Amino acid sequence: MNGADQLCDVLLQNEVSVCFANPGTSEMHFVAALDRRPEMRCVLGLFEGVATGAADGYARIADRPAATLLHTGPGLANGLANLHNARRACVPMVNIIGDHAGYHLPFDAPLTADIQGLAQPMSAWVGRAETAADVRRVTEQAIVEAWRNSNVASMILPADAAWGAVDAAPAGPVSLPARRQVPAESIEAAARALHRAGQRDDRTVLILSGRALHGAALEAAGRIAAHTDAMLFSQQSARHERGQGRVSIRPIPYVVDMAVEALKGVGQAICIGCPAPVAFFAYPGKPSALLPDGCKVIQLGDATHDLATTLDLLEQALGSGGAIATRNPVAQRTTEPPTGPLTLSTIGQSVARLLPENAIICDESITSGRGLAPFIPSMTPHDQLPLTGGAIGIGIPLSVGAAVAAPDRKVLLLQADGSGMYTLQGLWTQARENLDVVTVIFANRTYAILQDEMRNMGVNQFGQNARSMLEIGRPDLDWCALARGMGVEAARADSADAFDQLLGAAFARRGPFLIEAVL
Repeated sequence: MNGADQLCDVLLQNEVSVCFANPGTSEMHFVAALDRRPEMRCVLGLFEGVATGAADGYARIADRPAATLLHTGPGLANGLANLHNARRACVPMVNIIGDHAGYHLPFDAPLTADIQGLAQPMSAWVGRAETAADVRRVTEQAIVEAWRNSNVASMILPADAAWGAVDAAPAGPVSLPARRQVPAESIEAAARALHRAGQRDDRTVLILSGRALHGAALEAAGRIAAHTDAMLFSQQSARHERGQGRVSIRPIPYVVDMAVEALKGVGQAICIGCPAPVAFFAYPGKPSALLPDGCKVIQLGDATHDLATTLDLLEQALGSGGAIATRNPVAQRTTEPPTGPLTLSTIGQSVARLLPENAIICDESITSGRGLAPFIPSMTPHDQLPLTGGAIGIGIPLSVGAAVAAPDRKVLLLQADGSGMYTLQGLWTQARENLDVVTVIFANRTYAILQDEMRNMGVNQFGQNARSMLEIGRPDLDWCALARGMGVEAARADSADAFDQLLGAAFARRGPFLIEAVL
């Protein structure tokens, strides 16, 4: 047994049984060890950002970490944007980065890099196995830290640590840390604030994040809100249960003026699993903090806390167990398909009409998503996985990871065309793994979000240079050809009727399919 064998064994003993990989020469001993462990599912990404984004999507659905395998510093650098998104999503991940053998580093070979320096900003923990004897300890610590911090744990594996001989004695699973408990005094303070909510002229809101947005935690939040007349909001989170019959949550808008208006008059904000909401960017004359001046903020934990227990204890303190949560109405789905031109509204109508029960929606629709938002409450119950960290290029990889984690659930990817080009290679992984993903490309042939941002800065007339940087036509991207080149069947829709027919057919079959929605 060598260090790479032991690394595989420790991962498998701790239910880390999927590895999203883009290996290189320094990782060949680990690849050989993976080949001796058929129970480890290895999924190749043709770009490191696909591997890291897929591991993020997997963790959001499976609620446990996958491993990644990246090649030295440059390979890690290629995956950093989606590690940033995973860090913001607060999901566990064991990120394994190969390195040169220790004795080779002083020669400063071309791929030598400061791997720790690159990994640190996007990781909650970074460790290095200097020798084969360190592999078990460092791997076990990486798994523990991924769970403890609910975040990325990066392990550096030098080639000689991978090929060095180790003791073959088996090791059992590690003892994983329990989630932290929110202090009782914080829960009591929140209960007092909610008790007084009805006596105030201003509004009280609960702002939810992370595990507070699904399962029993979301149900408890709904009953608390109904009992106290508090409003429920969320900003961005890893996973959100939405659709018909689900507890109704108001999203905090991306646009600053709209967010400020939505939160106008709020005097008390109880933030569960997240800090107080802030604007994505700074704009001249506009606030960075979205809550009104003077608003009292009570913080109840973060992603490392047991949010379900927190809400259960808060509900007990309030005596709200008998309340009936406000839910999205359950209505019979329309059988009439939309007709006429293809618009964001007709796309939303088709998705609401046809979405399978218990689907997973991976959402990197960017500006197009605002047009679909009104239809979300009328969709069948589903999970939404959004862009959490703002680094575009997550959508296609996210769908890969979600589909690997839940092969029995249909995955719908809503993908902007500009950001889709960042990790186009993920379509090839969809095809190779025969993943049940329907991809809808919003082909507006612009960086529409950046055009909006220019207008937010007061620039309404775009000259030649601005247009050349904010439009992605001339030539137009042919998404059907691109998808077919990656092995994914595809078709184009330029009318509401055609889109509805294609979406229905795609949902009725298994395997990857892409629809280019020309807007």
